[in-house]
Amino acid sequence: MADALVLPEPGPPRATWLRARKARPPLLLSRRPRRRLGRLRWRGRRRLRRRLPQARAAGAAWREAGCPAAPRKSEAASADPAGDPAPSCPAVLPIPPVRAAGSGRAVLLLPLGQGFTFSGMCRVTCLYGQVQVFGFTISQGQPAQNVFSTYTHCRLTINAVHYSVHEKSKKEMKREARTLLRSHLNQDDRYCLMQSFSPLCSIVLLERLKTSTVNFIISHPGLSYVFVQEIPTFQINSEYFALRSVGIRREKKKNGLRLTESAFSVMEELVSVSCEEADGCPVILVCGSQDIGKSTFNRYLINQLLNSVSCVDYLECDLGQTEFTPPGCISLLNITEPVLGPPFTHQRTPQKMVYYGKPSCKNNFENYIEIIKYVFSSYKRESPLIVNTMGWVADQGLLLLIDLIRLLSPSHVVQFNSDRGIYMPDLTPDYVDDMDGLYTKSKSKVRNRGFHLTEFAESLEFADEEKESPVLFTGYKLMSVKSEFVSGKTPRNRESHNKVLRELAVLGYLGQLQPPVPKPLCPLHGLTPYQVPFNAVALRITHADVAPTHILYAVNASWVGLCKILDDVRGYSHGPILLAQTPICDCLGFGICRGIDMEKRLYHILTPVPPEELRNVNCLLVGAISIPQCVLKTQRGLEGTIPYVTTDYNFKLPGASEKIGAREIEETHKEKIHPKPRFHRKTS
Repeated sequence: MADALVLPEPGPPRATWLRARKARPPLLLSRRPRRRLGRLRWRGRRRLRRRLPQARAAGAAWREAGCPAAPRKSEAASADPAGDPAPSCPAVLPIPPVRAAGSGRAVLLLPLGQGFTFSGMCRVTCLYGQVQVFGFTISQGQPAQNVFSTYTHCRLTINAVHYSVHEKSKKEMKREARTLLRSHLNQDDRYCLMQSFSPLCSIVLLERLKTSTVNFIISHPGLSYVFVQEIPTFQINSEYFALRSVGIRREKKKNGLRLTESAFSVMEELVSVSCEEADGCPVILVCGSQDIGKSTFNRYLINQLLNSVSCVDYLECDLGQTEFTPPGCISLLNITEPVLGPPFTHQRTPQKMVYYGKPSCKNNFENYIEIIKYVFSSYKRESPLIVNTMGWVADQGLLLLIDLIRLLSPSHVVQFNSDRGIYMPDLTPDYVDDMDGLYTKSKSKVRNRGFHLTEFAESLEFADEEKESPVLFTGYKLMSVKSEFVSGKTPRNRESHNKVLRELAVLGYLGQLQPPVPKPLCPLHGLTPYQVPFNAVALRITHADVAPTHILYAVNASWVGLCKILDDVRGYSHGPILLAQTPICDCLGFGICRGIDMEKRLYHILTPVPPEELRNVNCLLVGAISIPQCVLKTQRGLEGTIPYVTTDYNFKLPGASEKIGAREIEETHKEKIHPKPRFHRKTS
């Protein structure tokens, strides 16, 4: 090629240069054919991506044109310890094939090690092999699981994991998979799907999921984005329509959940300790600053533990971002089912719960500690316990955390650290022993006075600085997790974002009032409330001082905790009955005081708590947790003037501390009631 073209000497005129350029041999391509070749290469890449799954299944070492084969994960890790991508062009990963299996159903084939990241909600059944979702393993023959992958949290991924085949040949495995698919796919789709089948593949059935709770949440304007977002796409194919019928959409892998190696290492050790017979009930306390990934770690750890043990206990000490209850609660739960979604999709009934009434414990630490002691006393040490703590780890928050460590005496403390988070010292046992908490003294000041945990829980007193509180100093293992979790929250929008999550948790709880699917939704103002006489329950406003003459204004249209106190209130002939102090008592659930009948002296309470539990309720606690605005303003079916919402409001009125506006007393019907039960349905 080089000797086929004789270049002229330097300095020729332009005409000579043009003649020389035209005299080039035809083997060299001009610009226009070169551009055409580029387009052909791009189309060839598209064909290559479509053929890649079949090629991988056949065992061929395919790669992109002009790029070397991508190394395996283990080879890449050994070649580049820092985890940086290799300079060479990476190979194109195969796309898991999806086939429609009728209306609202799709079949997904996942090769070993491949994942399917999606958004939306669906019901996942493993037809063949074994998959893992959010740390929970779903095997062939196990019940289907409801999976919620929302836009408020990281998207979830269905990963194919290794399973035992008992020395089966590829032909036998393929025959078994084909037999299982006969009841789900037609012959053509079954043939196309089996073309991509390889040893240790997993086959998953995705079904459309409808729940009354989710339907209730998305029925409010502006909240449909939580599960479904209409994002324009240019890949309109059979897979798109199959996933759309299920109610999900494929997401990029970078949007999925990613945990660090240190998090996986800590979880592996905790699962191993929990499975040991000698010490099978560890107390695991998880701490760290805000938005660092503690809640995600707890959910993943619960699912990992449920793969090996039958149940896991969970102690909620975070008032603002609770996991299984509405906000403002300290609770103890026994978890027996996996957690495959955000908190507002799995509201559950606790084993023991106390309503604190505020999303933060500032200015009232003593009551916060006393409530934790009261709830923790119900832990029976029959299963592993996970303790979730607040993200406030600065100043007094750190001292309060030290008190919790001494109070709960954990066997393992998992501390999250991040380069972007608030600095937090390593909470080693020596550091905790040498530091004073808010209400406990360091080891050097206690003068070697130690007590057992039960005695400590009974004898911890909060007095002035001169009185020393007895503390038990026990050793625990500190486990550090390096977090790389990137949160979309900023100091400016953190409070508003957290408020949205709290409101979603309240809506998830209220969704239990709805009839089961497929019955249509019923607006809250169309449901029949319970009628409660004034003299059957006591009242207490926990977060503010309200004059007795205005306390009914504060209770009306409020979020109330349905509690049980030891005092008997049946001796009072008239009401309302007001409590002078906030009691530490069991909370059996929550409701809305949707109206007050002053003539009959009745509260109208709307709650999903069953009637057999309501018989024990004799106290209503009203805290700073408010009803979401969308419930009052944007419910479907409202006509005319919206109840409880007005612009003519005097905020100087004692007790007028709600930020959502004034609430007018709803007109109540005048039906005859039976005086004996405390809670009973209002007759229509």
